[in-house]
Amino acid sequence: MTFESITSFITKILDVLLVWGAFYYILKHLRKNVKMVLLFKGILIIVGLKIISDVFHLITIGYILDYVITWGPLALIVIFQPEIRNVLEYLGRSQLLGRHKVLTVDERERIVYEITNAMDYLKKARIGALIVIERDNSLNDYIEKSKKIYADISSDLLISIFFPNNPLHDGGVIIQGDKITSAGAVFPTSDNMKISKRLGTRHRAALGISETGDCIVLVVSEETGRLSVAMNGELNYNLTTDEIKLILLEELRPKKTLIMDEEEEVQDEDIESN
Repeated sequence: MTFESITSFITKILDVLLVWGAFYYILKHLRKNVKMVLLFKGILIIVGLKIISDVFHLITIGYILDYVITWGPLALIVIFQPEIRNVLEYLGRSQLLGRHKVLTVDERERIVYEITNAMDYLKKARIGALIVIERDNSLNDYIEKSKKIYADISSDLLISIFFPNNPLHDGGVIIQGDKITSAGAVFPTSDNMKISKRLGTRHRAALGISETGDCIVLVVSEETGRLSVAMNGELNYNLTTDEIKLILLEELRPKKTLIMDEEEEVQDEDIESN
């Protein structure tokens, strides 16, 4: 084989991998958007009708479908402009290097302790709250439009932010690493039709921001005092403080720590076997 043939072969493989990667990314995030799911089903129906019209020589329907396929993409761009913008914004918020600060074990435990203490107080006092914890996807777009704080995480500060009559009470708090970066943040609400009508604006905003990234969203219901966690477009409702503590400890665990722990376990097994 010549160098040119090898290069051509590698290029074709790379081309196929990129296409499949794009399809995988689209399908992975497609289920989180109801409108995009309906759009995808509509495209499949049109393609199916086109194949049927070609096989059975249905001239009229084939002629109409040719126009739909020709001008359809332009119409879709206009109709689904908000959804396309959301996808582009999601790509823009992605960080290649992951979380801006890797928390140590002590920092993680302290942060979880302060957050859960605040949520327990807010639950008993029936004070609504919305706390968003950044992970790999940046939340800087929302931080820029909110009130900057950049303070150490403490239960007292979180309680005071969400206390009634506080100007920042109705917004959300954004946490980056071991700092409260901002408060009074406004997030997009989810348009998922499967959401229960009993859920209020906070829960819909929690689902909305969790659908666009990988953040952890904590909610305290003002009406019932119930605690919830939203991640990846899914809402875990009516949790206990201990359940939230376990979720946070697991989800905030650095990826590098997982690898190191596995290596340490293997080393320990080798030592014991020897």
